[in-house]
Amino acid sequence: MISKFLALILAGCSVIFISGCSGLNNNASGPGKNAFLEPQAIVKFSDIPIPAGFNLDYKDSYSFESSGIRVGVLRYTGKASTDQVINFYKEQMPMYNWRLLNVVEFGDSLLNFDRDTETCIVRLIPKGSSLILGITLGPKSQVTKRSEKAIK
Repeated sequence: MISKFLALILAGCSVIFISGCSGLNNNASGPGKNAFLEPQAIVKFSDIPIPAGFNLDYKDSYSFESSGIRVGVLRYTGKASTDQVINFYKEQMPMYNWRLLNVVEFGDSLLNFDRDTETCIVRLIPKGSSLILGITLGPKSQVTKRSEKAIK
């Protein structure tokens, strides 16, 4: 009886020992530099993606949409590296027909995008262990066509 009980305990311990480490998460990508960011499902503007894990700061954000004109100054806070978010926008914005005009990196980072009638500026501000993400959306200014004739 004791030998059967001892064999049962030994078998149980063996199963626990063998499978014990399989449940540990060995994913080293976490918030590291090589991890890829996914877009959120719910966003203020459906054609401007926001990385998952970034939260809208309602008191510092504003958006307006009327008659096809959209204006917004949105502020989000989250945890990701500046490089991750820059790469996120370089990959995601073209999927929504935004064209990257330039990237400026000096302290804060700015990414400027445009399309037919709108411009979008993405600003990244490192703050401690967090990153502040600013999105500014507005209509493009209309460039007036120059006259062919010189004014005398």
